[in-house]
Amino acid sequence: MRYLLNDDQRQAAIADKLINGTDAVLITDVVLVEIIWTLKGKKYQLNKTDLIAVIQALFKEPNIRFENGQVIWMALNDYRNAQPINGKLADFSDALIVNKAKFIATVSYKRKGISADELISIMIICMSLFLKTVMEQPNVLFILT
Repeated sequence: MRYLLNDDQRQAAIADKLINGTDAVLITDVVLVEIIWTLKGKKYQLNKTDLIAVIQALFKEPNIRFENGQVIWMALNDYRNAQPINGKLADFSDALIVNKAKFIATVSYKRKGISADELISIMIICMSLFLKTVMEQPNVLFILT
């Protein structure tokens, strides 16, 4: 955050030295989601376009690594292209959860010999059931693991 915001000169200098140093810097999924949540919140109020630009800028940093850059990139594209459902837009974290699940499921099912078409059918059924449940129970907290 200090690297992105440069709001504390001392900490920003430390972050800059770390990110522009010789070692790779891992940004975990949790940290990335927390960065986006903070930048979107009341204090900074970045809009969707600005949040997308932040993630893209992080990708351009040569020393920054993500848990799975391919999944982050797919989530970013889904977030960018997300259409409202019942007047609500998906957050980046929603896109990340879905893409991480798709990636893990794809790898798992390939090992078990399930075709891509079969996997897509399974995922569509699962997502449909999940969305139906969410729409019917809007006050229920779901934890996806």
